Amino acid sequence: MIRKTIVCGLAFAAVLGVASPVWASTSDAVVHDISADEQKAVKGYWTAERIGKMESDPPTNDPLQESPAGAGFRQATAADKSIGRLFFVDRDGADSSCTATIVPSAGRSVAVTAGHCVHGFDLIGNDPQWTTKLLFVPGFRDNTTPFGAFPVRSVVVHGQWVADDQKSNYDQAFLVLSERVPGVPQGIAFDQRPDQAVQQFGYPRATAAPGLQGRPEFIGMRLARCWGTAVKSPGYPGFPPEDLWGAACQMGGGSSGGPRIAHFAEPVGLGVVVGVNAQSSYIDNAGKYCTQPVAGQCTRHLVGPQFTKKITQPLYTRALLG
Repeated sequence: MIRKTIVCGLAFAAVLGVASPVWASTSDAVVHDISADEQKAVKGYWTAERIGKMESDPPTNDPLQESPAGAGFRQATAADKSIGRLFFVDRDGADSSCTATIVPSAGRSVAVTAGHCVHGFDLIGNDPQWTTKLLFVPGFRDNTTPFGAFPVRSVVVHGQWVADDQKSNYDQAFLVLSERVPGVPQGIAFDQRPDQAVQQFGYPRATAAPGLQGRPEFIGMRLARCWGTAVKSPGYPGFPPEDLWGAACQMGGGSSGGPRIAHFAEPVGLGVVVGVNAQSSYIDNAGKYCTQPVAGQCTRHLVGPQFTKKITQPLYTRALLG
């Protein structure tokens, strides 16, 4: 069976995870609790030296060639404290990362990310596992943690994702953090119009785009973004199309779980999260699947599930319970 590629590991490789199989389900939500001992050990594990050795494109100081398909984002807005890098250890024992975003909650901070950043299967669809050593770092920049680092206390995903990681509409997850993150969260909304102007953020560790490769924004060291009108992915040959949306974007592995934000007020860095980054999709001018990137004819998009009341809201509600 050909399995769809998700964008979380370096470039376009699937990232899968390991952890103890302890979980409890409530309705459609599956809750995976992380032990207090593991939470305590997480900060000591993720040293600056370890992070600096993570696999990524080779760094460069060449000028960043910004465009809507790939750019940096300025500091000193609410985005700094609400969007961060999510570190974890994958199923093969390798250090890896995704992106996550703080959303409103009354108690402990809650963040949203992609389902495959916290749970997945091997390359032939067997041996489901949880990722381990989850640590959220808001505003991560140049291998520093300017606003602190926060272990994950529990993870909430949909039961359909735990059963089958090829159901990409369910590739979303909520994280309950062990401590409160300071700052203003991004908003969150369900069943929004998908084909609207969006900003997509992430901490990619790789890209195939000249002018972006090796820059701090594209090796996981600074926040990167893309923007444009979201379009629906036509899916892959042999798979039924799913409700995945996104704009043209060159962010690669590590950007998974990053927010797709509508109604974004750039001066203050706030908007409403309506979906997350999950996988790449090559789309031609007619909105159909294509395989060979050609300027103006076949463009790489970064797509992911659109948040809905049916799938997303129950997960969010369960995460708010702590």
